[in-house]
Amino acid sequence: MGFVELLYVASLPVVKVLLITALGLFLAIDYIDVLGADARSKVNNLVFYVFNPSMVGSNLAETLTSENVLTLWFMPVNVLSTFILGSALAWFVIKITRPPKHLEGLILGCCSAGNLGNLPIIIIPAICKEKGSPFGDPDLCHKYGMAYVSLSMAIGAVLLWTYVFNIMRISSNKAKLMTSGVLSDSQQNNNISETLNPAKDVPEDAYALLLPNTEFQEKVSFSDKIKRHLKKISDNINFKTIFAPSTIGAIIGFCIGVITPIRKFMVGNDAPFHVVEDSAAMLGEAAIPTVTLILGANLLKGLKGTSTPTWTIVGIIAVRYIFLPILGVVVVQGAIKLGLVQPDPLYQFVLLLQYAMPPAMNIGTMAQLFRSGESECSVIMLWSYAFASIAVTLWSTYFMWLVV
Repeated sequence: MGFVELLYVASLPVVKVLLITALGLFLAIDYIDVLGADARSKVNNLVFYVFNPSMVGSNLAETLTSENVLTLWFMPVNVLSTFILGSALAWFVIKITRPPKHLEGLILGCCSAGNLGNLPIIIIPAICKEKGSPFGDPDLCHKYGMAYVSLSMAIGAVLLWTYVFNIMRISSNKAKLMTSGVLSDSQQNNNISETLNPAKDVPEDAYALLLPNTEFQEKVSFSDKIKRHLKKISDNINFKTIFAPSTIGAIIGFCIGVITPIRKFMVGNDAPFHVVEDSAAMLGEAAIPTVTLILGANLLKGLKGTSTPTWTIVGIIAVRYIFLPILGVVVVQGAIKLGLVQPDPLYQFVLLLQYAMPPAMNIGTMAQLFRSGESECSVIMLWSYAFASIAVTLWSTYFMWLVV
């Protein structure tokens, strides 16, 4: 296919997302108030606890088998790579733009955690069903594409609620201590005094690793430092957030698909309990339109948000839509040449797409939870998703041209 045809195929899913997002934004305005704050909260809970787990579990159960599961081993490595590279680029953004201290964790989160679930779940089926799709039969494309995206969503959720959650928690705690005068400017990146009990009151774990203090002079071997920080991370991990409903749904779907006896009982029209899997799939179908409406409704807060440092927004957009996708092409193409990735254009396309997504919407939830950078987060999300309409279209076009 030519570039113009690929651009057309890539643009239509984004246009669909924009239309439904605009509807969600319209329904959230005060005059309409169909998706007001209270309604958004309840619908978000419905999506979080019912629709997303059902969709992830049913898609994985239907498409994963004991034979093909080993071919997807590179997916977790690729998702982890997006977080690591995004964090490294965020460090440069922080050093160059010098934002307020309470925004450092937010910047790290926005640069490292992309929307690996909701947007690909909308984009992939739309591309598969579009006439002239480069990925062949629409039904097979949809079946396997949704499995890839569901696995991506589950892995991304685990990393989001372990890594980013703790980064933002630690950042907000430090900012609050500095504001209250407990920490001086010279102490902000130093080890906290033992009287503050850093493992519980102001843990430093991954945040201290990403934003090190050059004045720290304690003579400790590199291996001891790693052990110390890993211990702090393990002490502060909230396992309740790691095993989010989507993650549990992924585990259940994985077990049903891979364990052959269970699969025979639940998957397929001849399976005795196929009605259970069919019911979960039916619930999962509601996730895509609902999530898109909520996405638009949540962006309304950005229109009312306070001022955010312009160069900080520019830096985050540059990381997510320029530098990270370029690095993603290098990583995925290198893996393909080394034979680490199966020769499936759709699978390769999903791997590349993971590097070009806007920030995860749950980062806004975390900002609200820690009451740190809420308004700034809304503004960042507004501009990030506004530019996503152009960036995702162009990168999707290039990625399709690259793998087909």
